[in-house]
This record gives sequence, C-alpha cells and structure tokens, in this order.
Amino acid sequence: MTVAHWRRIGGLTASVAIACASPAAMAAEEKPLWELGAGVAALSFPYYRGSDQSNNFVMPVPYFAYHGDFFKADRHGIRGSFFDSDRIDFSVSLALSPPGSSDDIRARSGMPNLDASFEIGPQLDLTFWRSENRSRFLKLLLPLRAAFTVESSPRDIGWVFHPKLNMDITDLPGLPGWQLGLLAGVVFGDQRQNAYYYTVAPQYATAARPAYQAGGGYAGTQYLVAISKRFPNFWLGGFARYDNLGGATFDDSPLLRQKDYFAAGLSVSWILGESSTRVRVDD
Repeated sequence: MTVAHWRRIGGLTASVAIACASPAAMAAEEKPLWELGAGVAALSFPYYRGSDQSNNFVMPVPYFAYHGDFFKADRHGIRGSFFDSDRIDFSVSLALSPPGSSDDIRARSGMPNLDASFEIGPQLDLTFWRSENRSRFLKLLLPLRAAFTVESSPRDIGWVFHPKLNMDITDLPGLPGWQLGLLAGVVFGDQRQNAYYYTVAPQYATAARPAYQAGGGYAGTQYLVAISKRFPNFWLGGFARYDNLGGATFDDSPLLRQKDYFAAGLSVSWILGESSTRVRVDD
C-alpha cells in the first residue's frame, strides 16, 4: 500500500518511520536503482497492543530504496522476491519491534521488560484487481513471520499471521502526486507470541494483576489509512491506525487494559543521493 508497512511497533507494527519515508510512486515508471536519505518521524503508539499508556516520541529514520531483480526495498517493505507474476507475488518479509521498559508501563510494573524483537517469514500477495493504468489496485496480503527477541541470547517468541486487504490509489483526484493507502485485516498469534505480551506468570501476580496464561489464536483487527507524496528532494507521509482487540483469545488478560485505540504518525525524509542507473519498476 502507499505506506503499507507500518510494521511492529508498541507490540504491533514497527518500521513505521521507514515506511512513512517510503511511500508509493506511480507504477510502471523509470526509477533510480537505489536512493539514500534520512529524515525524522513523530509517532504516537501504545507501549504494546492493549496498553492504556501511549509512547509519544520523535526519532531519526533512514531512507533506503532499492529496485533490484531479487532484493527490493520499497513501499512494500524490505524483501527478497522469489516469485513475481502479474497477479501473485511471493517474497520474504521482515519486521522489527522496539523494546518496552516495565518501569514505564504501569500494567507491567515488576515484570520483565519487553525486549526488542525481529520477525522474518514468507509473504504471499494476491492481486484481485488493478486499474488499466496500474495506478489503483486491491490486494490480499498474507505475511507469516517467526518472531525472536533481539538480545545476546535471542529467544523464539512465536509466530504472527496478519492477513489483510490492501487498496492503493496513486492518482487521487485534485491532489496530483499524493498517494492514498487503505488497509484492513485481522491478526493471529500462536501461544508463544500472545503469551509474550499477555501472560502473567504466578511469580508476578498481584491483587490487581492475577496470574494468567494466554493462548494462541485471534488477536484483534487493524485498520490503517496513510497518505504520502514525493516532492523533488524529499518524501512526506502520515498515517492513522485503529486497532480493536475485542474478542481476542487473551481478552481476559489483566495486561489487556484497552481494547480499542488509535495510533498515528508523521514523517519527512530528504533524498541525499541516488543511482544514475535507471530501472523500470512495475508495481
């Protein structure tokens, strides 16, 4: 989508800043083989999905785009493309999550910190419809990623499956150059993934936070709208996201303090250099 990969941050989607800095461009056009830049993003997210505390921060972000035959880094994320047809794409997707200190999260006071995590796995994209000029499309995205903590001894913290419908519009009427992305999907986590965020081990139980064991399964819905534009020397983008965790398999967890919430972010990234080699990019 236009700003399609606002990946795992605050327990759900990170790479937010990178995604905000790499919005869509018109399909089927000549682009530099690579581009490099830097920027800044202002973000507001809960510490983890279901937290009743927000983490508001400004952070520097890199900008990197590469349009190789196999390795690609663009508005669809960072991936290696194993199979690419007009209707089916198969690739490897990556995601990162920032850490969360339990000293800053009231619901987790006295519990272990949430470590930063790294995710990797296959993604299958099915294009249901595309306009004749390729400026609009509707896709089903099917990413399945294994998650690991980022520490000296990384731990396996399960799998995440996040099927979603994705609509991109890169020819907005009356807004030349602006691109709109819409996304709606459901989130599933296996037992280890959900337990990492929502289980309360007996040794950390209190009168206000009883022991709880999270199971695997449905982990809520997510809706996102993003808009962006590339100017001659910089990108500008923003997004708003709504999450609803009602009916999640960990619905009774004492760590689930808020069942629906909004998140948002803005980013600007300046293009500092680009390749003189031009390649045809057909999104």
